[in-house]
Amino acid sequence: MSEKSKMIAGQPHFPMDEELTNDRNACKDLCFKLNHTLPSDTEAIQAILQQIFQKDELTGTVTPPFFCDYGYNITFGEIFFANYNCVILDSAPVTFGDRVFIGPDCGFYTATHPIDAKERGKGVELAKPITVGSDVWFGGGVHVMPGVTIGDDVVIGAGSIVTKDIPSHVVAVGNPCKVIRHL
Repeated sequence: MSEKSKMIAGQPHFPMDEELTNDRNACKDLCFKLNHTLPSDTEAIQAILQQIFQKDELTGTVTPPFFCDYGYNITFGEIFFANYNCVILDSAPVTFGDRVFIGPDCGFYTATHPIDAKERGKGVELAKPITVGSDVWFGGGVHVMPGVTIGDDVVIGAGSIVTKDIPSHVVAVGNPCKVIRHL
């Protein structure tokens, strides 16, 4: 089984494998191109985003600068908006539902590493998917950790660090992020 197949299957893998390194470099090149395209050249921006996400048609907007590892592990529904400085480390799938709005300086991180220093030193990586429902708004500076699921109709307050699942129909804030109100 290839390292890419292991990564996609959620198994321990070596990200410095040649195929994964080539995939990351190709995506980083596209992100670089995106981040250095004139903001007024909206057609070029959309074309580059289609290449990053490997989609024929996009239903969302990403405001550069934007960074991700692979692009092909990121999916989103209708009406998606990511503001400046969004980072998505997509070693595992990152799935956004419909009508998701992401404030500036937010990050979604699927990659994780072994706790054991000797195992970690071997370069092995793990990845856990992130799933976000529909009608979700992330305030600025939110960071979502590996393996988190966020329900529908949720507001995550600015500056929150989301380390655990968040149910539907709530406002959640803090570090660690906790539900403070039901909607």
